[in-house]
Amino acid sequence: MPVVNVHQAKTQLSRLLARVEAGEEVVIARRGEPVAKLISCNPVGKRQPDILKGKLVVPDSFFDPLPEEELKRWEGR
Repeated sequence: MPVVNVHQAKTQLSRLLARVEAGEEVVIARRGEPVAKLISCNPVGKRQPDILKGKLVVPDSFFDPLPEEELKRWEGR
């Protein structure tokens, strides 16, 4: 991911936008510190409901209660 300073971003905005439209992300930095990220507003791809239907199987054991030790870890004990 390229990092450009504010001056570069102001003078090369059209080029940076073209890169973003092509799928890149660009970070804008002030004095070397990242302050913003340019990303595309366009969705990456069209959503397809049920694209994984029948391809994923959730076993019945998924719904079993967790062991006490596992519960303690989730609760930070």
